[in-house]
Amino acid sequence: MAYWLIRSEPSAYSWDEFVAEGRTEWTGVKNATAAIHLRAMAPGDEAIFYHSNEGKEAVGIARVTRAFQPDPTDPKWVSVEFECVAPLPKPVPLATMKAEPRLAEMRMIKQSRLSVSPVTDAEWAVIMELAGA
Repeated sequence: MAYWLIRSEPSAYSWDEFVAEGRTEWTGVKNATAAIHLRAMAPGDEAIFYHSNEGKEAVGIARVTRAFQPDPTDPKWVSVEFECVAPLPKPVPLATMKAEPRLAEMRMIKQSRLSVSPVTDAEWAVIMELAGA
C-alpha cells in the first residue's frame, strides 16, 4: 500500500461534501506531475485529504477504490475514485507540518502547489501522530 496527499479548496470540494457523498471521482487534475501520481495509485492506497488555500490543514483520510481512468471532465487527463475513510481526530495545520523537522522533505511542503503528491510511510506516521490518531 502507498500513501498520498490530495488537496482541494473547501469552496470547490470540501471534506464535508466528501463525507456526505461517501465516494468521489477525483477529477480536474491538470498538472503533469500530479497526473503521474494519480496513475501510480492502486486500490487500497490511502490519502490524506488536505484543505488548501482556505483552512490549509489535513482533515481526513481517503482510500483509493479504483485505479485511474480517463477523466470524464477532460479525457486528456486521468481521474481516480476515492472513498471516505475517516476524519482525522484533529486537523493538522500547514504551519504545524512546516514546523515539524520530520516533515522537512515532504513533497507537499517542498512543492506546495502540487494537488496530488506521494507521502512516505514515515511522513504518514508523523501526520497521524500530529493528528492524534
